[in-house]
Amino acid sequence: MLSSFCEWGVLEATKRFNGMFAFALWDKAERILHLGRDRIGEKPLYYGWCGHTFIFASELKAFKVHPDFQPEINRDALATFLRFSHIPAPYSIYKGIYKLPPATLLSYGGARNVHPEVVPYWSAKKAAESGVSHPFTGSETQAIEELDTLLKDAIAMRMVADVPLGAFLSGGIDSSTVVALMQAQSQQPVKTFSIGFHEQDYNEAQYAKAVAQHLGTDHTELYVTANEALAVIPKVPSLYDEPFADASQFPTFLVSQLARNDVTVSLSGDGGDELFAGYDRYFWGRTIWQKTNWIPQTVRHSTAKALTSISPQAWNQSFAAVNTMLPAKLKVAAFGDKLHKLASILSFTNLDTIYASLVSHWQAPEEVVIGSSELSTVLSDRNLWASLPNFVEGMMYLDLISYLPDNILVKVDRASMGVSLEGRIPFLDHRVVEFAWQIPLSMKIRGNQSKWLLRQVL
Repeated sequence: MLSSFCEWGVLEATKRFNGMFAFALWDKAERILHLGRDRIGEKPLYYGWCGHTFIFASELKAFKVHPDFQPEINRDALATFLRFSHIPAPYSIYKGIYKLPPATLLSYGGARNVHPEVVPYWSAKKAAESGVSHPFTGSETQAIEELDTLLKDAIAMRMVADVPLGAFLSGGIDSSTVVALMQAQSQQPVKTFSIGFHEQDYNEAQYAKAVAQHLGTDHTELYVTANEALAVIPKVPSLYDEPFADASQFPTFLVSQLARNDVTVSLSGDGGDELFAGYDRYFWGRTIWQKTNWIPQTVRHSTAKALTSISPQAWNQSFAAVNTMLPAKLKVAAFGDKLHKLASILSFTNLDTIYASLVSHWQAPEEVVIGSSELSTVLSDRNLWASLPNFVEGMMYLDLISYLPDNILVKVDRASMGVSLEGRIPFLDHRVVEFAWQIPLSMKIRGNQSKWLLRQVL
């Protein structure tokens, strides 16, 4: 990186980087501080003012050592947290402290109490719009071969390490693809790790084990008890430094802890859902809207209210007996959770509100946090939305620039770094991201099957 900065300058060098990073560069000659963050937001970087001192760090807790730091809670950020279960960039839980957004540079020349300008060096919006307007025109076979080649290279780059290397394996399409392409390029069995649950509705360990056996990896699995999950709770404040309420932070920490016993670097399959249309909401949103928007709003609202009057857990228990009698293809995991999502879609008044409702955990947070006002985010500012012709692609784009960096990547980074494990994510190689946007939606969703193209690679 230093050689690149010297050769091309900060902006042009950063455009050439491929991978995850957060850096601070002090230009001694020009007396300018440069801060930079990777394109998708894998690594964190915070900054702000502490009295007359400009401060920055990769963890919020670092600011507390400064004698003038006054950690005042940002109540507006707290309200926004209640909606999303995380605090989205560029905000933090503290007033005056910000997250540097992904794919941006900040340069500060020393003027007191000036908020430095944040400059983008890459645009997810342009990548999405350009990809959709200039789609891949080759055959399906060529698309499969192209993605296969691209992913192999992205994974090979992230397998370069002078320390023990492994991978998280859930048994799903994304992690299985990463591990399969790792094993294809490794002379030794790849070390893989998975977490299992005794509660069958949430357990995927048997799929991970089957994939590991098929590929011949050196597999380790741990079945987690409720007490082991509860034991993680006291660690959460020091891991995340600010409110973060994604329940999967617990298994993510536990699988990181498990992997760290044997390896120092672990690859994961995060990003596959956002790039190749893997989330249920991509199927449900438009389909259910098209089939139910003719029903009077009062009827839809009362139906949604009736469905949500019973907890997801109670629905799961009621449906358990039916589930055992269904053929494998018709079985529904976490039936109650899916039914509650269906109910939220039924209560929508128009298509534009579908995504915001699906990702909102509290619909009216200002009623809970007294004296607060929700902060402007990518979801409330339509000027930040990409101009895409398809509603599903619009949801995928919003996930890529909000849910992925502010939730998924925060979870993976903090959980892994909390046990001194480096997590690497091949799907977020910007070449893969840009190619994924060129792939027509018909090659991502085929009938009722998600991630069609990625499944062919696997």
